[in-house]
Order: sequence, then structure tokens, then C-alpha cells
Amino acid sequence: MNSYDAIVIGAGHNGLVTANYLARAGKRVLVLERRAIPGGQAVTESFGEDWTVDSLHAGGMLRPDIVRDLGLNIPAPAPQAFTAHTDQGVLRIGPTLTDAASIESIRAFSAADATRWPEFVAFMNSCAQMLDAVYAVPMPRELPHVDLRREGLPMAKLALRLRRMGKRDMFRFIRALPMTSLELFEEWFESVALRAALASVAIHGHTLGPMSAGTGYTLMHNWLNRGGLAAPQHAAGTGSIVRALTEALLAARGEIRTGSAVQKVLIERSRAVGVRLASGEEIRAAVVFSGADPRHTLLALAGERELAPEFSWHARNIKMRGAVAKVHFRTDGRHGIAAGTHAVAASLKHMERAYDASKYHEIATAPYLEVSTRGETVSVHFQYAPYKLKSGDWASEGKRLEEIALATLAPLFPALAASVRGSRVLTPMDLEREYGLTEGDVNHGQLAMDQFFFMRPLPNWSDHRTPIAGLVLCGSGVHGGGGISGATGRNAAKQYLGGRVG
Repeated sequence: MNSYDAIVIGAGHNGLVTANYLARAGKRVLVLERRAIPGGQAVTESFGEDWTVDSLHAGGMLRPDIVRDLGLNIPAPAPQAFTAHTDQGVLRIGPTLTDAASIESIRAFSAADATRWPEFVAFMNSCAQMLDAVYAVPMPRELPHVDLRREGLPMAKLALRLRRMGKRDMFRFIRALPMTSLELFEEWFESVALRAALASVAIHGHTLGPMSAGTGYTLMHNWLNRGGLAAPQHAAGTGSIVRALTEALLAARGEIRTGSAVQKVLIERSRAVGVRLASGEEIRAAVVFSGADPRHTLLALAGERELAPEFSWHARNIKMRGAVAKVHFRTDGRHGIAAGTHAVAASLKHMERAYDASKYHEIATAPYLEVSTRGETVSVHFQYAPYKLKSGDWASEGKRLEEIALATLAPLFPALAASVRGSRVLTPMDLEREYGLTEGDVNHGQLAMDQFFFMRPLPNWSDHRTPIAGLVLCGSGVHGGGGISGATGRNAAKQYLGGRVG
């Protein structure tokens, strides 16, 4: 059998980041990917007939320190405008957020909001910087007890950074984390249109409504990952991130094998010693990193018999509950949609009603949509489309998503329907079957108040470790994950290289 220093399960962006850090440290690394191509959620792939699409994410960017550490050649994503289509009218915020045109667009709805907007942007940027610092530090293993030798200094630095925000912003930051979008924006702005625009970013990708507790936190999280309101788009697609990571890994003598689904993590005497592929091949390694979600890693790949009953119960109850679908339209190019990010967000009440549908396992008939374009392709992020349906199944209901999306967009973009030449719908079931996302959850576990920071994925297990020695979590389901940033992949590798896991 082949033997490696480390095996990484999954060639998504986090798995590739982990593998790169390990390879640059001189480790012999093998990345195993179930699909025929690497990329995971950051993939740009062909849907046939020369039609190439960013399948799951319209844009994203790795954290700048990761790009520097790994010497990656990734062109900076193009800044995008953010346009919210609301009941009150169209609100357009430019890439720089506080330019004169953006402020005048806000002023059309409220002079008071236009005056306060720069202060809000400065506050959100400060919150994003604080959150980025928090994500760079693995959480303490067992709160309230802190290992002063390993965890004390990083926690002290975080506390100092929090204090340096200034008394006012520090308390604003802490207070905003558990707040609802509704409460947060009512304190800042009076315009229904501006509140709706911001709330759409807060709920994007999460099975939460703007009246859900914790959407103050998810706003900060998405603001950090986007660098503002609009999704940052790469000219060559999100796959350019994957290509850079793949080239860097191969240059560092790491290996990638696609079409190699891991069936089981091999465990001997409560320690991971390698993996068994679906083909039956067994590969040994000193440590196994999993970029899959924690529930799948622990219960399916490792197996419940390797875990204590109470821990298995907690792992089974990690909240997934995906409610996101994607609808891609191939057009003749005359769709009439300007470049940038377009949010169809009529009002907070409209988005809350759309969320209500998912709570009852129904497809929202008046959904929140986010639309982006790249060439002839129009990509639609559809919320809410719950993984579990009350009636019917996704084999028969997928076409409804396309119909609802077109009907919703028709009044806003009249030329779209006539320009469509083909389509591809990715339902939550497709996200699970094709992309390995349990219950179609793009975050590997909901970013809810009981599943963030030191409680992600589970209390006392937020530092990438698992109850099985040598099995380390490096995917989005750990603290710092969600979206395309690479933070969890970096942290997992640093924890291992520092001798704190594995």
C-alpha cells in the first residue's frame, strides 16, 4: 500500500489550502477528490456545449494572508456594483460603497440615511476586520477553561484587538452579533429599501430570515467574505482560485487524485491510519484531514462505532438544513442585465415570508434571489428551496425553481426570458449528490448562534480535532468556515504543524 505523511479528503478550496501548507512544510501529501475535477464549491465547470459556469458561488476570494503565504498567482477579483431591487425602487451601491453616486442613490430614499451611510460602512469594515482576526485563531478547546500555554496568548491578543476598536464600536460589535437584521437596521436607517438591501446580504446562503437572531453576525460574516456588499467576481471564474492552488500544490510535490471517492477512514486503536477508497484501494498516512462536513466525516467516514454514544448523538444533531438552489441560464447575450450583483429583495417582510416557506418545507414562490452574470450566463441564487420537501421530491420539483425564477425576474429584466437558450438547475439534492454537501448545506453546518465560534461544529470541538486521533477537520464546518476564504484550511494545517492536533 502507498503511504503518505498526510491525506486530505476533498479537493475543495479548504482542502487544497491545507495541502499546500503541509506540502510547503515538506510533508508528502495526497489529496483525494470524489469528482472528476477539483474545486468543490469554488469550481468553474462545463455544463456542455462550450458552456462554462461558476456552479455554486458567483464569486469569492481567499484571505490575503493565505495568498501571500502560499505565493499564489491569483488576479484580484474585479470590484462589483451592488443593486437592490426593492418595493420602494432600485438602490445602487458602487464598488467603493461610499462614492458620491452611491450616497446619492441612498439619498433618493432618505437624506438621513445618506448622511449616516459612511459611518455604517466604516463600522462594518471594522467588524469584518475583527471577525477576520477571530477566524484566524482556533477557539479554546474547553471553555471556560483556557490552556494558558497554548491558548492564553492568542485569546489575549484578540481581547486587545477588540479593545482597540474603541469603546463605542467594541460594544456595537458585541451587541450586533446576536441581533436580528430587523433590529440592527432599524437602529441605523429609516429607508425600507436600504434595510432590505443590507438584509439580503445578511441572509445570503443561510437558512435564516431577516427577523432571525444572529443575522447581525451573518451580515458581518458575508461582508468579510465579499469585502463589502457585492460578490467579488474573477474574470476567469472562481475556478481561477482552484487552478492557482492546484498549480502551487503540484509545484510543492503534492499529489491530487480525482475520481477517488473515500469510502472509509481506516482506524486502528482509536487512531486514523489512512483511508479506503470506493474502489477498495487502501492508502496509509500518518494523519487524515477531512474537507467534508463534520457530520459526514464523523458518522459516515469514521463511523459511529468509533465514537462515544453521547458524541454520536451530538454529531447527528449538527444543524445542516440547506435551503439554497442555483438556476443557471445560458442566453444569447441579450439578457439586459448589467454587470454586478443584483439582489431581488422587495422588503424585510418579503424575505421573512420567503423564509417562512422553508420552515414548512415548501419552496418559496416569492423568493429572495441574487443574480449575477458572466458573459452569456445569468446565474441565479435561489432562496429558499428547502432540502426536505413537504410534498413531492426534487426529481420532479426542480423545474419549478426555473419557472419561479423567470417569473420573479421578468418585471425587472424584461429581455431575459426571450434570451434564454438553455438552463441548468442545481437543487439542494443535487448539491448533496454531486457536490457532497450534506442536506445541500453550502456552509457544512448552519452559521446559527449555537453553531458559531467555540460551538462550531460542536462545543469543545472547535479546534479541528475529533475524538479520533489523527483525524482532523479542515472544511467549512469548523470555526472560521462558510464561504470561500480558506481560513479553516489554513488553521487546520497550522494546528497540525504546530503539534496541537493529529
